[in-house]
Amino acid sequence: MSDSSSDSMSMSSTSMSMPMVFTTSHHTPLYGTGWTPTTSGGYAGTCIFLVILAIGLRLVFAAKAVCEQRWAVAARRRRFVLVKGRATEAGRIDQDPDAKTGALITVNGVEENVKVVEARDVFPPFRLSVDVPRAVLTTIIAAMAYLLMLAVMTMNVGYFLSVLLGVFLGEMLVGRYARNDENFH
Repeated sequence: MSDSSSDSMSMSSTSMSMPMVFTTSHHTPLYGTGWTPTTSGGYAGTCIFLVILAIGLRLVFAAKAVCEQRWAVAARRRRFVLVKGRATEAGRIDQDPDAKTGALITVNGVEENVKVVEARDVFPPFRLSVDVPRAVLTTIIAAMAYLLMLAVMTMNVGYFLSVLLGVFLGEMLVGRYARNDENFH
């Protein structure tokens, strides 16, 4: 029984096309047999594509970080108008030295004293204008990262170095914008 199990294990491991060591072959398929370079120029083009894809990933990371910063600033600056005298929030707002006072004229023409305050240290509510673009950017980042991961998993030295070169160049170009991005390792 051990002979048959070792035969089936060797057959399944030999039928796999992914090498277990780094290779320098210029004919390594990328993402499927339809994308298999047949010439040195095709291999170079594939490597250039991987460099551009890795740079693009860093660009999307930077774009997401810039958007997150803008969304956070907008959420902090979002002002809330609270009518003075309400039992629930008025006491807290009256004690807030940063709150600005003003007047609000209601629909009936009655002027009421109000305080305008900024939101602080609170998770912002769901907003379509923020959460949908955030989800789209995160999905694009995941797709690009998985494509780069698959390229590295071919164990082709040229593909691997192309991805590293793209990450390096992308970080040099826009790394300062993607600061504190915990999603990229």
